[in-house]
Amino acid sequence: MSRKPVLRVDGSRIVAGDRPVVLRGVGLGGWMNMENFITGYPGTESQQRKALRRVLGEEGYKRFFDRFLSVFFTDDDAALLAGLGLNSVRVPFNYRHFEDDAAPFELEPEGFALLDGVVDACARHRLYTILDLHAVPGAQNQHWHSDNPTQWAHFWSQRQFQDRVVHLWQRLAEHYRGNAWVAGYNPVNEPGDAEGTTIGPFYRRLEAAIRAVDPDHILFLDGNRYSTQFDQLGDPLPNCVYTAHDYALPGFVDGGPYPGVSRGEYVDRDHVEKTFLARTEYMRQTGTPIWVGEFGPVYTGDPARDEQRYRLLEDQLEIYRRHEASWALWTYKDIGLQGLVTVDPASPYAQRVAPVVEKKARLGVDSWGSTDGEIRHILEPIEELFEREFPDFQPYPWGARRWIHGHVRHVMLAEAMVGDFARAFEGVTPNEAERLADSFALDQSHVRRTLADVLRDASKTRRVTR
Repeated sequence: MSRKPVLRVDGSRIVAGDRPVVLRGVGLGGWMNMENFITGYPGTESQQRKALRRVLGEEGYKRFFDRFLSVFFTDDDAALLAGLGLNSVRVPFNYRHFEDDAAPFELEPEGFALLDGVVDACARHRLYTILDLHAVPGAQNQHWHSDNPTQWAHFWSQRQFQDRVVHLWQRLAEHYRGNAWVAGYNPVNEPGDAEGTTIGPFYRRLEAAIRAVDPDHILFLDGNRYSTQFDQLGDPLPNCVYTAHDYALPGFVDGGPYPGVSRGEYVDRDHVEKTFLARTEYMRQTGTPIWVGEFGPVYTGDPARDEQRYRLLEDQLEIYRRHEASWALWTYKDIGLQGLVTVDPASPYAQRVAPVVEKKARLGVDSWGSTDGEIRHILEPIEELFEREFPDFQPYPWGARRWIHGHVRHVMLAEAMVGDFARAFEGVTPNEAERLADSFALDQSHVRRTLADVLRDASKTRRVTR
């Protein structure tokens, strides 16, 4: 590794030595940071884990999660990605793998061991890794993917939470210093600093703390408002890449046809590019590299609609190629909504959680994987009440309507449904729990072939330097 240069920023490019590198890869969502639509539970990761510990018992709980974490991404998964011509994996993780809230600043070796496993597997197949702290103490944004059971992001108002993140990143930087297959550190995923006054100073503090330990690795810094807003960050910091997330309206679960109208807007290829240019204006103005840290449509199972979503994805990838943007598709593996690899619907795990997944869809519980179609009679009177009584109420980050849905669907109903998920595992023995986790192994899953072909073609368009 000492003979291979650590990636660095050179103007608007990422380089290895003097050779440009365009990162093309996937995000490893659902592994060290679990999400409800990816593996089928309602609510947040911590709520799910607490429920499974209760119903499976300590041994069953431990054997399920130990096996899940060992089979979700292996050498075979890395080989699959390398075979598509990709060259990188963004690795989200939850701080809870490293630190218990009851023992702040006492870091546990198990988290480092898990990260080492994926970094080493990727390196064996010449894949860079970007280490992504996806859930921080106190929650950095208002939604489930930061393991937040509320709609309040307390990270930005509590110095103790910020201190813990700085401490964790210093240890991570010390651990991976000099590792050239680690492309860099993505310190905070999709921040949601409602006041917008803390994120800039915090990034500067964090950058200085990491550089004191590891002066070489790139920092991949997400914009505020879920990686879409950069005007609060100030001038760019040295050797940093600023990260946009670029989900397109027709790719959401409620998206319309492409081209066509989604959420009241007509979206075609030109609109997609216009949105991308707006989201990356900061990078182009400051002459820094562009990395789209997340993007990608969800799939419906309807061949005609999904064909339009593949067309949308192809357009996005072509736009990124022309603008020399690096990218990481969301996500690699799940139970069927969005992943390149999907769990077999006939697998023991998928069969066991199928009634919960159906109920979540019926009640619109998951933000990412369901709509409010069957509970409009509940939500509409609340929406009308707020429009009538609180017309100026526009809570951060997306306004009153999505705030209402967040409370009713994604907090209240989701928390109530955690018991349904636990009951799906009643009577499961420790041996059976371990076998259920095997459903996530690559050799028991399906590759979404059309998506694989799209990614392979995008990687062939312009070979990356390795």
